[in-house]
Amino acid sequence: MTPFKPFRLSKRSAIVALVMAACSALSLAQAQAWPNKPLRVIVNFPPGGAADQLARAIGQPLQDALGQPVVIENRAGANGNIGGEVVAKAPNDGYTLLMSSGGMVSINPHLYPKMAFDPTKDLIPVAAAARVLVFLEVKPTLPVNNVKEFLDYMKANPGKLSFGSPGNGSSPHLAAEMMKAQTGMYAVHVPYRGAAPAMQDLLGGQLDFMFDPGIGLQQVKSGKLKLLAVGSSKRSPLFPEVPTLAEAGLPGFDADSWFGFYAPAGTPPAVVSRLNTEINKALATQAVKDRISAIGGIPAPMSPSDFNLRASTDSTRFGALIKERGIKGD
Repeated sequence: MTPFKPFRLSKRSAIVALVMAACSALSLAQAQAWPNKPLRVIVNFPPGGAADQLARAIGQPLQDALGQPVVIENRAGANGNIGGEVVAKAPNDGYTLLMSSGGMVSINPHLYPKMAFDPTKDLIPVAAAARVLVFLEVKPTLPVNNVKEFLDYMKANPGKLSFGSPGNGSSPHLAAEMMKAQTGMYAVHVPYRGAAPAMQDLLGGQLDFMFDPGIGLQQVKSGKLKLLAVGSSKRSPLFPEVPTLAEAGLPGFDADSWFGFYAPAGTPPAVVSRLNTEINKALATQAVKDRISAIGGIPAPMSPSDFNLRASTDSTRFGALIKERGIKGD
């Protein structure tokens, strides 16, 4: 029998092991000391939009759980790139987070040939917040009451209808492009710096329709807008009687997007894990569920790796649409 020989590390291997152990100890020490000052959550879209409402809904229970203030700051522009860059270049100490639509990571690289940062390398997923549906809404004076009538009216008036979106490549814009691609219809796209200003113009009659990420649903309930369909694979629990666009004749139509939190690359794993745990707990509270439901969204607790996989899947499917339609960033 060959005698047992103890494994001996080379000098190089021993140094590497010591460095790794030191890094692990430092990460653990940082996590134990964290947080000892306020957290900043950058929302890369204007106040009033879905990202802003989600950040504020989750910010309060997160603040309570961590025992430190959570400050929400809106840094809108360039379809989320401005706020994304702020976070990508922030210190990776766990005190700066980004609340964004997943589109900034999965869609913007297809829209902008050059970006000041690489969202897939300079940011890491922390926690998903919600699956955000889009709702096909029209102004009340448009003489249509269902999807068939709407498509017939648009076909009879090519190029005369206009629709708004939070910007080129945003999920509401891509939803409209999906519809146009499947129907061969044409309507004029008016990009805005966020969903809220676009919604104001739809309510004011300057726009004819919009794929709403949920911020106008109270206006639907009050009769100020007409809801024709849901751009999701499933009906909305808020409006179970309203068909999906797939049910209304556009097979496979699904324009859902996933909103969530990101951090600068290199943020200590223990901090990311703690944030993920606390955000998922917040999503389970009735108060946060109600806030998300109010914009027609669905809470989506998941691990960072699952959130990252979702972004990768969306990148593939939306990237094909962007290429096909020749969509460019603002």
